[in-house]
Amino acid sequence: MEYLAGWMFLALTVWLMAGFPVTFTLMGTAICFGLLGAGWDFFNLLPMRIWGVMDNVVLIAVPLFIFMGVTLERSGLAEELLDTMGRLFGRLRGGLAISVVVVGALLGASTGIVGATVVTMGLLAVPTMLRRNYQKELACGTVAAAGTLGQIIPPSIVLVLLGTIVQVPVGDLFVAAVLPGLLLVALYAIYIIIVVNIKKNIAPPIPPEEMEGLSRAQFYWRVARALIPPLFLIVAVLGSIFAGVASPTEAAAVGAVGAVLLAALNRKCNLTMLREVMRATTKLTCMVFIILVGAAAFGLTFRELNGDQLVRDFLLGIAHQHSHAMVLLIVMGVIFLVGFVLDFIEITFIHVPVLVPILIEEFKFDPLWICVLLAVNLQTSFLTPPFGFSLFYLKGVTPPEVRTGHIYRGIIPFVGLQLVGLLIVAYWPQLATWLPKVVYGN
Repeated sequence: MEYLAGWMFLALTVWLMAGFPVTFTLMGTAICFGLLGAGWDFFNLLPMRIWGVMDNVVLIAVPLFIFMGVTLERSGLAEELLDTMGRLFGRLRGGLAISVVVVGALLGASTGIVGATVVTMGLLAVPTMLRRNYQKELACGTVAAAGTLGQIIPPSIVLVLLGTIVQVPVGDLFVAAVLPGLLLVALYAIYIIIVVNIKKNIAPPIPPEEMEGLSRAQFYWRVARALIPPLFLIVAVLGSIFAGVASPTEAAAVGAVGAVLLAALNRKCNLTMLREVMRATTKLTCMVFIILVGAAAFGLTFRELNGDQLVRDFLLGIAHQHSHAMVLLIVMGVIFLVGFVLDFIEITFIHVPVLVPILIEEFKFDPLWICVLLAVNLQTSFLTPPFGFSLFYLKGVTPPEVRTGHIYRGIIPFVGLQLVGLLIVAYWPQLATWLPKVVYGN
C-alpha cells in the first residue's frame, strides 16, 4: 500500500502504451486505485475539482487561440508567406529551407497550432524543395521542425496550459518564451547555412533567371503584403499583453477577431469556412478539456495515495547524493523520454503537476524558467518517433517518393538542436527571465 501510487503510475503507462484512449485510461486508473486506497467517499471531492478547472477564466484562451489558428490556416496566409519568403531567400544556397524556418516562426507567432502549420508547409514547401533538388531528409526535417516552433513562440497553447497548471501568469510566460523561441529559430537557420555550405549539392540556390518577373518596387510591395497580416496579428495579440492593455484571455479574443478580419480581407471568409473552423475548434477544444478532466481525477487520486511525497522523497534522495542540477537533468530527461510515447497535452496534464511543484517548492527553482524549459522540452515530443505528431502530419501530405525513413533521418539533427537550445536556456536562465523583468519590472 505504501507504493500504491507508484503502481498506479506504472499501470497508467502500460495502458497508454497499449493504445487505450487517454481520458478513459486516466479516469479508469484513478477510480480503480482510488477505490483500493481510499474508498468511494473519497470521490466526493472530484466534482469540485473538475468545477475548479472549468471555472478557470485563463483556460478560455485555449478555444480562442485554436479558433484563431484554424481561421488563419483557412485564410491562405501561409501560402502567400511561403511563396514570398521563397523569392526573398531563394538565391541563397539553402534559401528555401531558411524561408521555411522564417515562415514557421511567423506562423507560430500567429497561430500556435502545429498541425495546421506542418500540413500547410508540407503541402506547399516540400514539393517545391524536391523540384529544386533539395535532399529529401533536409526538406522534411526543416518543415517538421519549423512547424513545431508554434509550441514555444507565443501565443502558444502549451504556454497557456503550463501557466495554468504551475500557477504562473500566462502573460509573463509569453514574454519569457520570446527569446528562447528566437534562439531556436537562429539555431535552425545557422545549422542549415553550415550544412548546405559543407554539402553543396543538397540545397542548390534558385537560378537568378527564374527569380525575375517582378520589378524591385513590385517585389517589395509583395513582401510587405505578405508580412503585414501576420505582423498585425502578432502586434494585436502579444502587443496588447506586453503593454498591459489586455489579459491573455482578452488578447486571445482580439486574435480571434483579427484572424476573421484577415480572412475577410483575403476574400476567404464565408459561412462554409466559418462552419469548418468552428467544427475543428470544437473538436480540438473538447479533446483538450476531456483530457483535463481525466487528469484532474488522476491527480486527485495520486495525491491521496501520497504519490507526490513518493516522488519528492526520490528527488530529495538524488539531491543529497548529487546536486540540484542533477535533479533538474533527471526531470528533463524523463520528460524528453516520455515524449517518445505521449504527446504534449498528456505530458502536461500527467507529469507536470507531479514533478514541477516539487522542483519549485523543494529546490526553489524559478517557476518562469522551469515553465520555459518544459515548453522547449515538450516541443521535442512532436518530432521524436514513433509517436511524433509532426511526423504523422508530414507523412500524410508529402509526395509518394518521400518515405518514412527520409522523415525520421531528417528530424534527427533538429531534435539535437532543440536539446542544444534546452541546455543553453538551462545554463543561462536569464534568457527566460530577463525580458519579463524589462517589460514588467522586478
